[in-house]
Amino acid sequence: MVNSIFGGTGTSIFESMSRLAAEVGAINLGQGFPEGLEPDVVIQAAIRALQDGPHQYPPMMGVPALRQAVAENTRRFLGLAVDWEREVLVTSGATEGLTDAFLGLLQPGDEVILFEPAYDSYATIIRRAGAIPVAVRLAPPDWRLPEDRLTAAITPRTKAIVINTPMNPIGKIFDDEELRVLADCLLEHDLVAISDEVYEHLVFDGRRHRTLFALPEVRDRVVRIGSAGKTFSVTGWKVGYVTADARLLAPIARAHQFITFATPPALQTAVAFGLRLDDSYFATLKTDLQSRRDLLVTGLREAGFDVTDVPATYFAIAAIRDLDKDHDDFAFCQRLTREAGVTAVPVSSFYGARDVKTHIRFCFAKQPGTLEEAISRLASWRAWNSRKAAS
Repeated sequence: MVNSIFGGTGTSIFESMSRLAAEVGAINLGQGFPEGLEPDVVIQAAIRALQDGPHQYPPMMGVPALRQAVAENTRRFLGLAVDWEREVLVTSGATEGLTDAFLGLLQPGDEVILFEPAYDSYATIIRRAGAIPVAVRLAPPDWRLPEDRLTAAITPRTKAIVINTPMNPIGKIFDDEELRVLADCLLEHDLVAISDEVYEHLVFDGRRHRTLFALPEVRDRVVRIGSAGKTFSVTGWKVGYVTADARLLAPIARAHQFITFATPPALQTAVAFGLRLDDSYFATLKTDLQSRRDLLVTGLREAGFDVTDVPATYFAIAAIRDLDKDHDDFAFCQRLTREAGVTAVPVSSFYGARDVKTHIRFCFAKQPGTLEEAISRLASWRAWNSRKAAS
């Protein structure tokens, strides 16, 4: 009566934890949406576009101004030339872009390598496309690419590798050496890479975003996916973009044609305006988020949480081995929500087997006052637990 893939999939962990946070009045640092970072000039550009129109179907591939702006932004920040007419597609969010890529490029029975912890939609949509996700795990504390396990996972049925860099939930940036390993795999085994790069502009401490798309020998094998929601802190707009060689982009565009066909033109116009903002906007975004990261990470550490460094994204993860005697990160996050009044997300939800229960994820893209209150609550909770254990 129902599709076995979607019928067997429950409510996402992000929605579940957000509901619990609302139910008990907790500060929600679980779901990854930002607060107070939306650039007013981009909002105003959307208002003007709504007032001016048009309001009918835009071109299926996307409004030319936005496709041009995506190409210009790629040249400005990565030094890479992109043909906006043949190599850029606008989608209704990055998740739709990922879905288009999976449906457009995969055949039933193909195998697709995912690096865990992985964004939860990857495996579900790959399965719905008839393909088979194959997990390769990255291990804490350094989360390095395990070359031996990657090589062992490749079979004659392997078609693609999904890479998320910067990486949700762990904030990892794949470095040049790791990208070289991946590029060699693409060439040796005739594979494509679907590269989720939605956090490309959210990298800190003077680091630079790196992409497989920048390696000339594999450029025609890489599908690069970006997100206006992350770059402009407007996650509800659902505007994404796919950049790829025309040979790869053609079937992806056909999938898009039959899924959403088009994305609201006013939002596309506003995002085009935003992508052409001065470099100072992108620098200020990094600075603002970096200061919020520092606020949360320092506060968590002072409260007794074991938090690793965070080079990118919205997220900080904390190891909870010493705090969670039950070894159940989901139950721990529920308890934290109810007892401390602060919501995090269990990192086990980013593993297909749900068996890695040692870390939880906090989102720091919130107002500083919100973060300060969350830190205060967590510190009080830790002190209360210490007194309870000692009594």
